[in-house]
Amino acid sequence: MNKQNKIKRSDLAEQVREYQIRSKLDLASVSFFSSNAKSSSSLSRMDMVMFVIWELLILAFIVCSVVLLYFNHLKLTLTFATITWLLMLFMKVTKQVKLNKKTKRMMMLPLSM
Repeated sequence: MNKQNKIKRSDLAEQVREYQIRSKLDLASVSFFSSNAKSSSSLSRMDMVMFVIWELLILAFIVCSVVLLYFNHLKLTLTFATITWLLMLFMKVTKQVKLNKKTKRMMMLPLSM
């Protein structure tokens, strides 16, 4: 076998490291409400999609409440603002619970891993 065709273990480890760095950058959230990038990048891709959908829904409620305020519908504006606030609160709590579960699972792994 030719020396150039051999894959060294260090080269393979470096490729895996680069792949992990790229995948973390791909998962970085375009979140308006994210507290920090580290906590967002530790979530799974499906969680990130779910939170982006939540954020779009929250943005839609904010826009609707501003439009309703413009047309002087104060009761509907307050209702939409309250719903928006509750959605934001629920999203933050859900994200924190998922991160806590993930860190708890990571702590339960054996040290050899």
